[in-house]
Amino acid sequence: MSKYTAGIVLFCLLFLFSSLIAQESTVKAELPVVVTSCGQSPGPMKLKVFLKRLKYDHEYNLQTTAQDLIAKKEAGTPYKSLVIVTGASLKGMGAAGVDIQDELARIEALIAEARKQKITLIGAHIEGMARRAQGAAPGDNTDELSIDAVCPECDILIVRKDGNEDGRFTAISKDNDLPLIEFEKNMDLAQVLKDLYEK
Repeated sequence: MSKYTAGIVLFCLLFLFSSLIAQESTVKAELPVVVTSCGQSPGPMKLKVFLKRLKYDHEYNLQTTAQDLIAKKEAGTPYKSLVIVTGASLKGMGAAGVDIQDELARIEALIAEARKQKITLIGAHIEGMARRAQGAAPGDNTDELSIDAVCPECDILIVRKDGNEDGRFTAISKDNDLPLIEFEKNMDLAQVLKDLYEK
């Protein structure tokens, strides 16, 4: 490869990288936000802690339904964004009296209503590989079903890096042209939320 050709390739790579950085830094959402789960895992609680600490206008409801979105709109206080945390817990679903099929049906209707209202959809996976098929009991694919139901349908993805070791979320991001925001550890969620919601 000539120096001239190598220079062109390097320029193109730098341009692409800078474009991706710019895209991520300009990804924004609005408040109020409602946080829910697809799979009844404890992950949404982590987001709730930081949203409360940052004093952002939010609601936390692990079983948010399409009707909840409609009620807020009719009350004149519609949600502007919806975070659906992926990853399933058999224990959590058991306690809530639901199974994964109930969750998938609820989420499908929820996403449809959010789209109808033009609510920004944010798919989140914040519990790492422990909340992926690799951390599940043999034969349990509920974590992956949760991811499949939510992430390709969203406007933005927020993922803890160790949950993306196999590139699953990177592939979803590329295939659906979605911004992917990755973070290293749970404490980084505060800055992720600030970057997302503060102008």
